Amino acid sequence: MSTISATVNEVDGKVALVTGAASGIGKATALLLHARGAKVVAEDIDPAVESLVRPDLVPVVADITKDGSAEAAVALAVDRFGRLDILVNNAGRIIYKPLLETSREEWEAILATNATGAFLHSREAMKAMMPHKSGAIVNIASYAAYFAFPGIGAYTASKGALAQLTRTQALEAIPHGIRVNAIGVGDVVTNILNDVVEDGPGYLAEHGKGAPIGRAARPEEIAEIVAFLASDRASFIVGAVVMADGGMTVTAG
Repeated sequence: MSTISATVNEVDGKVALVTGAASGIGKATALLLHARGAKVVAEDIDPAVESLVRPDLVPVVADITKDGSAEAAVALAVDRFGRLDILVNNAGRIIYKPLLETSREEWEAILATNATGAFLHSREAMKAMMPHKSGAIVNIASYAAYFAFPGIGAYTASKGALAQLTRTQALEAIPHGIRVNAIGVGDVVTNILNDVVEDGPGYLAEHGKGAPIGRAARPEEIAEIVAFLASDRASFIVGAVVMADGGMTVTAG
């Protein structure tokens, strides 16, 4: 497994806010951005996020779906580091249930985390970025935004909403110098499924073998794409959903 490298300092001096940063893609992203020179606020509902504390890396325990959490996280970044340049909307949840068995509460909980939380944080981040006429927002979407998977209807709907939010917000944000993009991830070896299967990472690693590339991604691989999209190297990419799914979308009929 590759280790985090600080050889490319594409985000040196920038200030980033990463949600869902206690584990998986969020943790890998927070650590990579920090290693490459960014000052980082790492937000998660899981208190394990506090283990990330380092100079210029500030963890915060918060529920992104609650009123005021986005305002507080953005204010923390600005108060501590003077500005906000990067937002990574990574926090996500999934349930495995047919729609007929999905309660309204379960449906709304998935949409609240995967779509509404991203909307609230994006709205507040834009307010902080606009005075500087620059900024980058990266949403962690999914190839499930484009494919129908029985049993995860709430999740696919939420990721479809996030992909469309990305495109719409991109058009509203670019006149202010703010780029908004997303990553359509495939199977990534994380703990997102731990609440629904006994060994979430193991399940995803096995399921990922069905992709043309023959494996699931490591969180660090997705973090590399985040770092690129958040940097000035991606200055001409606006409103894109960059697919990082091991070739799954190539197989679509």
